[in-house]
Amino acid sequence: MRVYDSQPLDVARRFVDSGAEWIHVVDLDGAFAGHGSQNRSIVSEMVKQAGVPIQFGGGVRSIDDIEELIDNGVSRVVLGTLATESLDKLRTIVERFDEAVAVAIDARDGRVMSRGWEQVTELTTTELSGVVAAAGVKRIVYTDIGRDGMLSGINVDQTNAVARAGSISVTASGGVGSLDDLRTLREKADRRVDSVIVGKALYEGRFSLKEAIETAR
Repeated sequence: MRVYDSQPLDVARRFVDSGAEWIHVVDLDGAFAGHGSQNRSIVSEMVKQAGVPIQFGGGVRSIDDIEELIDNGVSRVVLGTLATESLDKLRTIVERFDEAVAVAIDARDGRVMSRGWEQVTELTTTELSGVVAAAGVKRIVYTDIGRDGMLSGINVDQTNAVARAGSISVTASGGVGSLDDLRTLREKADRRVDSVIVGKALYEGRFSLKEAIETAR
């Protein structure tokens, strides 16, 4: 584990000052511990201070979790394990919260992973994309686990396949290491791939957020 900054709220402010219009937050503790993570209070404070919408995922295991986060101002809640384990519950969630929820498809070698990337499911990425789209989900956040944090470029082909399988909006995630990666995504992505999450490359100083935003546009 590498700690880049001990003050998440300061990081959020810097992102906003650099032009961020959304901030994506993952509660890594929550992905394993569930609702009991202490990071929930930090996210609540971030909502109050950032001034831009917050997208949050990690450890969201129930409808009560989603309701609490939205009540605390989170604009979009990203579901992972919950979406792979209970389709009936997912339908209920979509009926209730609509576009305030998205589904994370985290995959390794084409197979969907759950429970903090520890459990392999029987589903392929394209199968799950079709399933969640049929349940009414409007957005998928697709992460190629093998590339996440490696700064080795986005798996554009698989990201496109997920978008096409569900005919659904997709946020790409995992692997951005250079501005060229963003250019490649912009040029080769399916029209439904309309956004990308950038994390480690910013913390490592590979480029600035302003440069990333300008390149993505």
